[in-house]
Amino acid sequence: METPPSELATHRFEVRSFRRRDTEPLLEAVRESITDLHEWLPWAHLAYGRTDAIRFVRETGRAWREGKAFDYAIRRPEDPDRHLGNVSIWFVSRAFRAGEIGYWVRSSDAGQGVCTEAAAAMVRLGFEYLGLHRIMLRIAVGNEASERVATKLGFIKEGVLRDELQVHGTWMDHTVWGMLEHEYKRARDRFDEIIGGPAPRPAG
Repeated sequence: METPPSELATHRFEVRSFRRRDTEPLLEAVRESITDLHEWLPWAHLAYGRTDAIRFVRETGRAWREGKAFDYAIRRPEDPDRHLGNVSIWFVSRAFRAGEIGYWVRSSDAGQGVCTEAAAAMVRLGFEYLGLHRIMLRIAVGNEASERVATKLGFIKEGVLRDELQVHGTWMDHTVWGMLEHEYKRARDRFDEIIGGPAPRPAG
């Protein structure tokens, strides 16, 4: 499999792979948002610091090279040094062409459709470049902001995974949302409206 494009463009954002110099902007965004992120995400511990950010940037580069997962930084073209959040896509099963998307946005930019636009770009990447048949989202029960993103993108709520992840000592149920290839194709015009810009080269 070829490596996915390292840079994508949406109507409002640049979505690109991480670089070494992204450590400080990433750290700034996480520290600003740590109270909100800590509630839902296992990696977002309250003492998150520079070592954690350095480790993430290093590990995401390795995951890209190994073709395991593809993490993208979200930035505004007019303010490219300000980190807005992360969006990622990774394989759950290559054999069955299944993938998963994750996302978060810094607290001061929440409610502005950042995750919706960036995650839509990952959906299009997954189906049109990586050749996925199914994409899923796993969202902690109670995380209404993330569920709104899933709904806006047209994902179907499929059920609840009980005690799916332990988040800072507490086992949390997660809702599972799914989209199939044919469902995406029917909704492609809506994704074009959300994302804008050229689609990545189709798989195959």
